[in-house]
Amino acid sequence: MKKACLFACLVSLVLFSCGDSQKNFKIEGSFKGFKQGELYVYEMDGSRRLDTIGVSRGEFVYQASITEPTTLVVVFPNYSELPVFAEPGVTIKVKGDASHLKETAVKGSDTNEAMTDFRLRTSNMVPPDVIKEATKFINEHAASPVSIYLLNKYFIQTPDPDYNKIQDLLKTIIKAQPDNQKIAKISKQLEPFKALMIGNRLPSFSAKGLNGESVSSSDLNAKVNVITLWASWNYESINIQNLLARLKREHEGSIKVLGVSIDGSVSDCRKIVERDSVKWSTVCDGKMWDTPVLQKIGLTYLPDNVVIDGQGKIIARSLNYQELNKKIEELIE
Repeated sequence: MKKACLFACLVSLVLFSCGDSQKNFKIEGSFKGFKQGELYVYEMDGSRRLDTIGVSRGEFVYQASITEPTTLVVVFPNYSELPVFAEPGVTIKVKGDASHLKETAVKGSDTNEAMTDFRLRTSNMVPPDVIKEATKFINEHAASPVSIYLLNKYFIQTPDPDYNKIQDLLKTIIKAQPDNQKIAKISKQLEPFKALMIGNRLPSFSAKGLNGESVSSSDLNAKVNVITLWASWNYESINIQNLLARLKREHEGSIKVLGVSIDGSVSDCRKIVERDSVKWSTVCDGKMWDTPVLQKIGLTYLPDNVVIDGQGKIIARSLNYQELNKKIEELIE
């Protein structure tokens, strides 16, 4: 996915599990103009692909055994995403047009129909108005799983999250869902993120690299230092890593880089590191967004990065390819 964000504390998906309480969840779909191809089923934070759905003659059927209500995201070949709220024993119907994916209708449960209504109402709105609508929905329907999805997509999975706003909305959701442990986890994991504000010192951390080497915040003592968050399946993050490799070669001795991969497969991560001849340490423990380093430094977005000066002060964060290139060149001069 082009931008996936990032955030392990969101609703987990249990597929094909065993137990007497499991029931089938089913999706029946049809898309005009999409005769044949594949759709991909991801966890809601986008960090791990769970399944592939084959489309034939514009139609598909997907079935999974689940034990509790959960949220998943169906991703199209053009990286458009469709949130789907799964419930044990429920069948939902998805109908759309490949040329107008924003207008796709998901029916079969109140939650999916509420999400469809929100998408249709906001499909042609500018981003600030969508944010207002998302805020309004969360405040009016805090008990709905849709509110958790909207909080993640429009407030957490952004390059510059408003933590005070997130906390206010979380309080509203927690009040409506006091026993939801997943929401409590979100709240707890947001605490360290304020530490990454520009001007603050980088939080101290230590970890093990792919080759067993020790890495820590104290290693980032060059003129310019960058922590880059990436994944093998996120093309934009790979491009940024390649940019950093070029800049490091051009300014040898002035730049230090630390990579953090949220790949669930350490072998997939290692293949990319070896393929691209990455010359710096990479932290990848297969825990994805639950890796302890991310809990320390509070990165929530994919791709993401932090730029630190030689004294450990954060001077920039969450820069895109062009912004990161420009910032590093300015700092090196």
